Amino acid sequence: MATVQTKRFTLAEYHKLTDMGFFHEDDHIELIRGEIIQMAAKGKAHETCLRRLWKELPKLVGDKATLQSQAPITLLSNSEPEPDFAIVNNRDDDYLATHPLATDILLVIEVSDSAFDYDKNVKLALYAEAGISNYWIFNLVESHLEEYSEPYQHNQDRYGYLKKQIILYNQTVNLPCFPDLSLDLSTIFPPQTNIYDA
Repeated sequence: MATVQTKRFTLAEYHKLTDMGFFHEDDHIELIRGEIIQMAAKGKAHETCLRRLWKELPKLVGDKATLQSQAPITLLSNSEPEPDFAIVNNRDDDYLATHPLATDILLVIEVSDSAFDYDKNVKLALYAEAGISNYWIFNLVESHLEEYSEPYQHNQDRYGYLKKQIILYNQTVNLPCFPDLSLDLSTIFPPQTNIYDA
């Protein structure tokens, strides 16, 4: 019996499909380990959290770094995720020549509700394998921030982070790339997700 194989794309093939107009501007897709993934629809709490981050992060980061949202970052040879936010080093060409690479990235942020398992397992391992030092998940299901740091390789094909810290929705967290800057999470989490009020 013949086995069924999934076609996996390289970054070059993915970019060629994009250049040929194979994808539409409103297609919410990303390349993860060679597979073209349709991103989950975003609920109201997710969008509210994004809007609040857009209000607060530019004030904190200013011109110290470049802030991008739902834009590609190029990782490994077969992955180009589009995280909800990434703080990347400033570059003279503003990344006209290439999307940010792992070496450019200071912090990756995902806002997560229905896709939490995907962000916690698939994306976490990808970011760790690429050597991204700091990864945050705004967990809207449990109303806390999950802060991951110190990527490591557990064995030949398993990657993760040595450190995980939980910060509650009403606490403050320092930006790992700029430890003198802090973010008040009560200004970010939507009120209806604050389950600790009970």
